[in-house]
Amino acid sequence: MSAQVHVPSLLVRATTASAMTLAAVGGTLFVPGAAPEAQAAGHSMKALNIAASKKGAPYRWGATGPSRFDCSGLTLYSFKKAGKQLPRTAQQQYNKTRHISASQRQRGDLVFFHSGSGVYHVGIYAGSGKIWHSPKTGAVVRLEKIWTKSVYYGRVG
Repeated sequence: MSAQVHVPSLLVRATTASAMTLAAVGGTLFVPGAAPEAQAAGHSMKALNIAASKKGAPYRWGATGPSRFDCSGLTLYSFKKAGKQLPRTAQQQYNKTRHISASQRQRGDLVFFHSGSGVYHVGIYAGSGKIWHSPKTGAVVRLEKIWTKSVYYGRVG
């Protein structure tokens, strides 16, 4: 699948023949694979903003919003509002995402906390080593620094 990306005419008229300029046709550049990646990034950023908008919502085990959440309930709700479906639990969400390395993580990716091979918590990566999450009974949805290196990262497709 290809995406059409508008290329300013100045770039198209550039004197250096590059692959990008040669690929430009009528001010449009065809970039293989760009549509799914751009669309995924759009959904992820929407989900991140939705999670952030729930700041202060109380934790409740098994809750999926709109006013109370457990960890995977917050991610499920946020991505659903952004137009993407996720399974219910943190482990199921991990199994459904495209696994990525820490160096590939981007804002809006999911952060999965694990013990051994089992995932027990999930949040949405906010950048700068922080996540939006609904941590535990007695707490509220909040932005918090990732407190352990025992995390996996996943991208919602």
